[in-house]
Amino acid sequence: MQQHTNRVGAEQGRNGPDAPADERRAPRSRRRRIALIAGAAMLLVVAVLAGWWATRSAPPPKYLTTTLTRGDVSRTVTATGTVNPVMTIIVGSYVSGVIRNVYCDYNTRVKKGQLCARIDPRPYQAALEQAEGALARDSAQLAGARADFARYAVLVRQNLVAESTYSDQAALVHQLEGSVQLDRALVSNAKVNLGYTNIVSPVDGTVVARNITVGQTVAASFQTPTLFLIATDLTRMQVDTNVSESDIGGIRPEEPVDFTVEAFPGRTFRGTVVQVRQAPQVVQNVVTYDAVVSVSNPDFLLKPGMTATVSIITAQRRGVVRIPDQALRFSPGGLGAVKEAGAPGSAPLEAAPASGSGQPAQVWVLSGSRLVAIPIRVGIDDGAYSELVSGALRAGERVIIGVQLPASNANARTLRFWRL
Repeated sequence: MQQHTNRVGAEQGRNGPDAPADERRAPRSRRRRIALIAGAAMLLVVAVLAGWWATRSAPPPKYLTTTLTRGDVSRTVTATGTVNPVMTIIVGSYVSGVIRNVYCDYNTRVKKGQLCARIDPRPYQAALEQAEGALARDSAQLAGARADFARYAVLVRQNLVAESTYSDQAALVHQLEGSVQLDRALVSNAKVNLGYTNIVSPVDGTVVARNITVGQTVAASFQTPTLFLIATDLTRMQVDTNVSESDIGGIRPEEPVDFTVEAFPGRTFRGTVVQVRQAPQVVQNVVTYDAVVSVSNPDFLLKPGMTATVSIITAQRRGVVRIPDQALRFSPGGLGAVKEAGAPGSAPLEAAPASGSGQPAQVWVLSGSRLVAIPIRVGIDDGAYSELVSGALRAGERVIIGVQLPASNANARTLRFWRL
């Protein structure tokens, strides 16, 4: 017991204020060495983890595929147009006057020759009566002059009248004959003007516009006024489409057309191109051409003035193998180091171009774990699918349309680690 007490005292004496300096520095050196060893060990662990993280191989990418199917492929030209009757007749007025009666209104079915309106006929009736009176007067004078001329002819042979008197009477007869002929023309003209006060329909059809009312004054002196618009047959309509100059070259008569109108958004109407007009329409330096589409309208659903969204089918293939456009755009070169499934860094298989007509193209398929390029030739394209013209592909086979990379690969994890 006494010895233990002596050792403790001696130890306290060495560490106390009176102990030597070398003996006081010894515990601090040990603690520093321990801290350095612990830090080195921690750095070693971190380096090992970083190396493992950096060298860990990324999982292979997942390729998205789709099955080739058979179907219809159509190449279309899209345009807008206006629904119009095939023929619209403008009914005007040849004479001026006040509208006295109106017998036709909007949507009235009219027959050829049917009375639709009447202009006040009294001024023209008076003009006719005046012309007829002038004709009667001149006719009576002509009859008297002819009787005198016949009498003068007998007297001149008997030398009872002068030759000059006979000649003057003959001239008077010719003058009155001209006056009578002029009066007859004035009578005919007055009758025509009187007839024009009756506004009649020139064709069978339907009134689509009425621009007059009772009591309105019609002035036909400088410009023929439009009184009615009559559509000849509303069961047959046409769509006047504005096709851009870049698309007009592929449009031909007899090509099928699908179009919709806003009044019936769920219904598709069908028609046929009947005419491609040569007259250009230039609006703000934009050149368009009018392609006329004929369409049947038995239910009177289409009305004049409707705006139509038109798709003109310029080429169509039915029951062909269709290649999705996504498959034509896919290329493994855009995947960086991933070039072949299951074999990173190796080159994909290439093949010789396919022969035949059509545009050359290429799609990729999976053969086991390898990417294989299949050269093909495609025909028309509808924006979603292209027609397969030739190539080593059949309906039911699967082609690659894209790739789905893992959420994080080795390089991305290394970068994230070093950012930390």
